[in-house]
Amino acid sequence: MLFVFKSPYMRPHYEWKLSRRRLELGARTLVMGIVNVTPDSFSDTGRHFSHGNAVEHALRLLDEGADILDIDGESTRPGSKVGEGGVTAAEELCRILPVIVSVRKQRPSALISVDTYKSGVARACVQAGAEIVNDVSAARWDSTMPQTLAELKCGVVLMHSRGLPEEWHTLPHLSGDALLDLVGRELREWSGAVIGAGVQPGRIVLDPGFGFGKKFEENYPLLAHLDKLHELGFPLLAGTSRKSFIGRTLAHEGTNGEKEDAPADQRLYGTLATVAAAILQGIHIVRVHDVKPAVEAARVADAILAAAS
Repeated sequence: MLFVFKSPYMRPHYEWKLSRRRLELGARTLVMGIVNVTPDSFSDTGRHFSHGNAVEHALRLLDEGADILDIDGESTRPGSKVGEGGVTAAEELCRILPVIVSVRKQRPSALISVDTYKSGVARACVQAGAEIVNDVSAARWDSTMPQTLAELKCGVVLMHSRGLPEEWHTLPHLSGDALLDLVGRELREWSGAVIGAGVQPGRIVLDPGFGFGKKFEENYPLLAHLDKLHELGFPLLAGTSRKSFIGRTLAHEGTNGEKEDAPADQRLYGTLATVAAAILQGIHIVRVHDVKPAVEAARVADAILAAAS
């Protein structure tokens, strides 16, 4: 008797409509490389804050195989303030707009995403050549963002954030099922609001927002059951790279005899484990700091996914 095992691993296929092109999502995992043009990023502590360093880093990520560059001008690390208490739109544009222009000049075909929740920043960056707006607030922290996205006709990433960064340490714990239900329910609601403002559904990708208002132990049930989010009917992006929940899992005994979280620059192998796990759950795009290792991990995970389907 032949026993046939049907793998739970599968990945829906989509066509993602951007400003000037369309991307096939599903045939292979796309890798989005992170370019932080900030003085206080949790992951690289401002190493790429200067214009020259940021452009050099962006070009290196493209050479390493990044399909998309995600350029960020404001840190949303835990405890940071957003909106009126955060970086102004003028300062954010001063940081990232010259990087977009320089990268586009040297690599005209580069696909650029701007990581911002401000509609004015999104508009200026798309006009300068960005084709995707990656909004960590799912277009909720700026009331004019939904209409702006509809007018720009660009690709959109809507990320789930539970509360504001300054509130994250006070949020009550949720069980794995409760968190997954919350993420799914709110992403459905927020994507519906953006569509109601005129954004075409085919322009939208959803991100469950690892670490954004999720306590350390809450991220693993979310990662383990990402496949349930396919029910929402949109492509999915996962950004687990160097996140603090990985550092907590990799904690080691410090000089004082107490456990210390692994620092951000020592979370590569843990990150790659989460990248592979996300791909096997059908994720379409992974957002990472370390592009070359992620490209290779994605290639192997894609082969497993293809063999299991």
